[in-house]
Amino acid sequence: MTPALSRLYCGPLEHLTPPFIGEVFPRDAIRGEALLDAPVLDALLARFATQYQGDDLKAIASLWSKWHFASVAAPALAANLLLERDLPLALDEMAIITNAEGRTTQLALPHEGRPLGSLDAFTRFEQLLQGHVAPLVQTLACVSGASPKVFWSNFGNYFEHFSRVAEQHPMALPGLADEALRLVDHRVYPDGRRNPLFMPVRYLVDDAGEHHRTRRLCCLRYRLPEFAYCGNCPLEGCAPRAGKTSMGPEDKAKEAKAKAKTTKAKRANTRKTTANADGPQALGAGVARHEARSEARHEARRKTQREARHEAPRQSAPQAPGTEGVAATSASVAG
Repeated sequence: MTPALSRLYCGPLEHLTPPFIGEVFPRDAIRGEALLDAPVLDALLARFATQYQGDDLKAIASLWSKWHFASVAAPALAANLLLERDLPLALDEMAIITNAEGRTTQLALPHEGRPLGSLDAFTRFEQLLQGHVAPLVQTLACVSGASPKVFWSNFGNYFEHFSRVAEQHPMALPGLADEALRLVDHRVYPDGRRNPLFMPVRYLVDDAGEHHRTRRLCCLRYRLPEFAYCGNCPLEGCAPRAGKTSMGPEDKAKEAKAKAKTTKAKRANTRKTTANADGPQALGAGVARHEARSEARHEARRKTQREARHEAPRQSAPQAPGTEGVAATSASVAG
């Protein structure tokens, strides 16, 4: 590993495990493309499930994906945003190293990446998203029965989180994360494709004026007896129940009844709002206004960033990577 890549793991990233770099992967590494083989992924999830009492496959797969996507998003965004390098994270190029329970603890990469071909939000992350996340999400959904949206939400949660973490890095320039945050702020790509990373989290203000980072979709971990709701869970009334460790039949029945009531009220409100807004045309106009305002904000940030780069010396990108790998300990990223 060259000094350029290794120096990323300091400050807010010092607790993370750098990828193993080398043309020959460790013997116990699992090739990334093998994760798209349903029997291989099934076996990995079965190992992962042995540490829990519950057997809800949707929750097991979601929790495994949270650990995996955290291990992928952190080094990917650090290299992309701080060094403007695209790590070789397509599943057919890389491998993962797991612990005894089958949890991803480290990435194994053949080299240290290449300079980004574009700095635009909608192209600079394409290898990561289309070569790794999209196919793995599809396989996880097929194997577990959970919606692909759950897994995209899990990845998006860490994508947004580590983008903001990178802003606190000693090497960060003003506006460093603008393009990453611009991506999650748009519902569709410029070519009209739906953006599965659109708004994975929201920052809500409570009655006391405090901001709360809240996921748009639940990660389903509460379906396992060992776990409470996440601290940023979007489910109605989950915050006061943060101390929950298990749910009995009566609790589940009450929760289902409450969810049904909330869903009915939201649907009624949606119909009323849509009727008053002249239907889908008004909704589309609202989305367009939101994205226009977002684009204006990001353009202002990019202008500030350009001015800062003009005034401050720029960190140079590393030279072509070598083949030396370094041993590392497992990442300590919360799942």
